Amino acid sequence: MLYGLIVFLPLIAAIVAGFGGRALGDRGAQVVTCGALIVSALLSGVAFYQVAWKGQPVTVELLTWIDSGAFDVMWSLRIDQLTAVMLVVVTWVSAVVHVYSVGYMAHDPHIPRFMAYLSLFTFAMLMLVTSDNFVQLYFGWEGVGLASYLLIGFWYHKPSANAAAIKAFVVNRIGDFGFGLGICGVFLVFGTVEFDPVFQTAPGFAGKTFEFLGMKLDMLTVICLLLFMGAMGKSAQVPLHTWLPDAMEGPTPVSALIHAATMVTAGVFLVARCSPLFEYAPDALAVVACIGAFTAFFAATVGLCQNDIKRVIAYSTCSQLGYMFFAAGLSAYAAAIFHLFTHAFFKALLFLGSGSVIHGMSGEQDMRRMGGLLAPLKITYVLMWIGSLALAGVPLFAGYYSKDAIVETAFMAGGKLGSFAFVMGVAAAFMTAFYSWRLLFMTFHGQNRHPDRHVIEHAHESPAVMLVPLYVLAAGSIFAGALFAQAFIGEGSPIFGASILVLPGHDALAQAHHAPLWVKLAPVAVGLAGIALAWWMYVRRPDLPGKLAAMHGDAHRFLLNKWYFDELYDALFVRPAKWLGHALWKRGDGKVIDGLGPDGIAALTLDIAKRATRLQTGYVYHYAFAMLIGVALLVSWYLYRGGM
Repeated sequence: MLYGLIVFLPLIAAIVAGFGGRALGDRGAQVVTCGALIVSALLSGVAFYQVAWKGQPVTVELLTWIDSGAFDVMWSLRIDQLTAVMLVVVTWVSAVVHVYSVGYMAHDPHIPRFMAYLSLFTFAMLMLVTSDNFVQLYFGWEGVGLASYLLIGFWYHKPSANAAAIKAFVVNRIGDFGFGLGICGVFLVFGTVEFDPVFQTAPGFAGKTFEFLGMKLDMLTVICLLLFMGAMGKSAQVPLHTWLPDAMEGPTPVSALIHAATMVTAGVFLVARCSPLFEYAPDALAVVACIGAFTAFFAATVGLCQNDIKRVIAYSTCSQLGYMFFAAGLSAYAAAIFHLFTHAFFKALLFLGSGSVIHGMSGEQDMRRMGGLLAPLKITYVLMWIGSLALAGVPLFAGYYSKDAIVETAFMAGGKLGSFAFVMGVAAAFMTAFYSWRLLFMTFHGQNRHPDRHVIEHAHESPAVMLVPLYVLAAGSIFAGALFAQAFIGEGSPIFGASILVLPGHDALAQAHHAPLWVKLAPVAVGLAGIALAWWMYVRRPDLPGKLAAMHGDAHRFLLNKWYFDELYDALFVRPAKWLGHALWKRGDGKVIDGLGPDGIAALTLDIAKRATRLQTGYVYHYAFAMLIGVALLVSWYLYRGGM
């Protein structure tokens, strides 16, 4: 009953608000959805205590979903330690986003629809993390994709929002295609899609190969790489990352919900859930670590030059997800989930804090048109400082405990892979601190640069309904790391139990506790250096960024244009696809199919009819002549047949 309420309360709220919005009104829809999510969040806390803290995992079987020959799928809720952590993250962040939306969307004409979409998204994410088999996981996976499409394109009157929603949907379909193939591979190899039988028999398939196009491929490696394709799409890893910044076209609460703790972390959850497969596929783990480390570095470089306040935070999310993935690739799944846990609080705080700034600046998002907001937005300023301190990994804040553990794990993993991840992680930590304080200084310090004096004069703090959720997230950003570090990544901590498998030889996380002092200090040192550099460039010498951009124009344009990934994809995929579609439409469908088919037959029939009408002249001598010709032909045929 407890676990069913956690999962299905958001669905009930979505149905009630979505279909009964006219009867309930705006306030009624807000009360129903916010109330359901708050109850679900409180119950998730109870579940976390019972399952993760006391070590009492449970599986709740609901019904038989699919029964077709050898393919048998139950609809069950798997509540183990990993799920319990995700339940807390998803429901708590979703609850504060729901409450925040009451204030942020106060003047929107479609409030019930928006609140219903939020709750529907939360239900899909809860179905994903409580799934007990790959098909049920895929159901939640696709449900999250659908809900994100609806939320990103919520303001459908904006062409940019429609384009962003379509882009997110299409890019995720690429990853999901690989994910679907991976699930098919699981069924072909193991004969089932249920987690427990697959994970229990996985060791027996270690090292086994199959032949494909003349190549011998490792079964588990191929399956894991296909599953990881889905994770790359949902979690915006290079090269399937391009949808993430465009998704900022959605309302700010959507950005916080999708890009802080829920949809984008689904890929990290997937890799951790499938650790019993990945542990026996070391090559797949190496790919996960390499892509994660590169993404952490790449996204941080792009964040250095972005001017949209939400896009800076979006690339920060992409970078932090890279940390989580390279931790998982080094078998430090617990560290990856711990960073997911802490990141949810401070990244949601930063997104909603940026929403408070946008709200106070009458919808303005360009940091070049901000500045001087410290006086009118004092509370938001302090809260965003807290989020930025946690993001930069400053000691005593949440990000310090989780991100530093990942960097130390990379160093202790050793080898080329560990060294690469360590260097990328330290470099990204420096850039993270720099662009975080660049955001703060450009937004809150100096003179207000907005051209409209009316906007400047009416800049104001957000109402209490928007600030209270920020207080909750700020508390998590400060205390979540210190309170849960020992439980998540402490030596010998049993909090994840059997929900995550780490083979005996993969002990980099355990060794991280004994990393050299300079390794432990490196992320903090580069973080403080990044903060100092941002202060020098944007407070002490505000003329310097413009001079550097002019001096190194090519490099600045390269980063401002996000390494030209969008332009590259446009040239390689989008334009050829459009050309092919246009050719198939005009030439294939229009000229060939329609031309030779319905349109061609109709035109030929019409032409024959027109020609036939010319024979009907109305003159008797024409008809008599035709009759004589007919008689002549008939006699000729008769004589010819008689002669034979």
